[in-house]
Amino acid sequence: MADPTLIIRGGLVADGTGTPPREADIALSGDRIAAVERHIAAPRGTPEIDARGKLVTPGFVDIHTHYDAQATWTSEILSSSLHGVTTALLGNCGVGFAPCRPEARDMLVKLMEGVEDLPEVVLTEGLPWNWESFPEYLNALDSRPYDMDIATQVPHAALRVHVMGRRGFEREPATEADRAEMARLAREGIAAGALGFSTSRAIAHKTLAGEPTPTLGAAEIELAEIARGLGGGWMQLISDFDEPAEEEWERLLRIMRLSGRPMTFSLLQRESKPDFWRWILAQVDRANAEGLKVSGQVMGRPVGLMFGWELSQHPFLTRAAYQEVAHLPIDARAAALRDPERRARILAEPTDPALKARLNNYARIYKLTMDYEPPPDSSVLEQARAMGRDPEDLCYDWMLEEGGRAILNRPLLNYADGNLDAIREMVTHPHTLMGLGDGGAHVGYICDASAPTHMLTHWARDRARGAKLPVEFVVKRLSADNAAALGLNDRGRLAPGLKADLNVIDFDELSIERPNMRYDLPAGGKRLVQGARGYVATLVSGQVVHQNGEATGALPGRLIRGAKP
Repeated sequence: MADPTLIIRGGLVADGTGTPPREADIALSGDRIAAVERHIAAPRGTPEIDARGKLVTPGFVDIHTHYDAQATWTSEILSSSLHGVTTALLGNCGVGFAPCRPEARDMLVKLMEGVEDLPEVVLTEGLPWNWESFPEYLNALDSRPYDMDIATQVPHAALRVHVMGRRGFEREPATEADRAEMARLAREGIAAGALGFSTSRAIAHKTLAGEPTPTLGAAEIELAEIARGLGGGWMQLISDFDEPAEEEWERLLRIMRLSGRPMTFSLLQRESKPDFWRWILAQVDRANAEGLKVSGQVMGRPVGLMFGWELSQHPFLTRAAYQEVAHLPIDARAAALRDPERRARILAEPTDPALKARLNNYARIYKLTMDYEPPPDSSVLEQARAMGRDPEDLCYDWMLEEGGRAILNRPLLNYADGNLDAIREMVTHPHTLMGLGDGGAHVGYICDASAPTHMLTHWARDRARGAKLPVEFVVKRLSADNAAALGLNDRGRLAPGLKADLNVIDFDELSIERPNMRYDLPAGGKRLVQGARGYVATLVSGQVVHQNGEATGALPGRLIRGAKP
């Protein structure tokens, strides 16, 4: 072994293979791991990180993010890079910004604004639009350094709008020529370095004006011809499986059989169908037994909303008396909301009936805590009953705490049982992957980019309302399993020759910080950012990018082009 450039000394190494942590040194040589063994000798003066008593893991691989816009204007991939993530996959759910003709930019901006809660003014001011084709978009990303590696997928909605213009946006059927051109462009994107193709079949994905995503209900022949022509990568999708589920599932399987591509999709427990996810997993088992490679993407905590007077969602959002002050800065807004007359007017108004289940289910609204598994008796409804108060009245007051910046938690998916037992079954299933953090999206009311840290703290250490998971299992799920699924076989494990992406973690002190609102997006747009304590060091390509929660200024991350041996 050549002289190492850095030694990580004496840590408990969870190497990503699922074997229990063992004490070892790790020698790095440039951007690669040179050795993982006990008592590595090094020349005097070789830099070292003291990892004694600390957990050392591979860098985490986040397969479901929406940093497609953010990565064009900043090198810091927050919040993901604060949580041990060293590789992130963009372009999920069929939405993105390439390929895109200049005359179609407004359509893609409006779609991303509605589907992923990125304000139009932020995107209009922030996106440089120094591309038109998908390869040109990759070149734009490739020109910027990052605090982690990023990879991309070809988004179906952008393809449709690029090829079909307004016809594609309005979901008209694609002609034979349209389909052939979409297939050609998708193949071009894969050849340029994208790791997959993504689409959405979810009714909830709409513009703010209520227009469905262009890919909703796309014909089987359209998806089949695109998938058949990919030549590499996977297909990522989100579907409601509603029309009916059996037909949708068989449609997707036919596309897989024709294309030979693996498929991954969002697996969620819905309040309206609390056991439906079991049916889907049974279909996944049968498909894999047939030889098809299908995986459900899951997250280790509820997929939900955060409510607050400073946030973009809360129970009183649609009420006219609130909207009169919604434009005020938060301090002035909180003062106005404390006015007894305004309070009475807000509480007297009804919520839009279409949003009532989402915004006003007080049995499912809690104060935000960092374990994300609140007991039922801590809900707004149960606490109001115990106090003899109206739940809306109590909810109003809870959000006024902390100077009007208090945050409440509304688990929307994966919490129908009032606990995380269903998630544990999903996470431990052999045909699931860890994802769905949605980093870079829903920035005004969701901040699930911290999900990797929560997996470690909650499932491997703190869970009190059910069985835990071994730390080595959690690490493997966050790193090696996701890397292998993407074909990134140069990372995700700590072994000689692999990429030097890793975390040194004070596991006993590891914790998630409270989300905070920043107004640092283009045009002064707001976003929630959530940090963590306990990451002693996060390294990308052998360089420390974060140390004790602070950025070092090192930006060794780059765009990944294609699978890696």
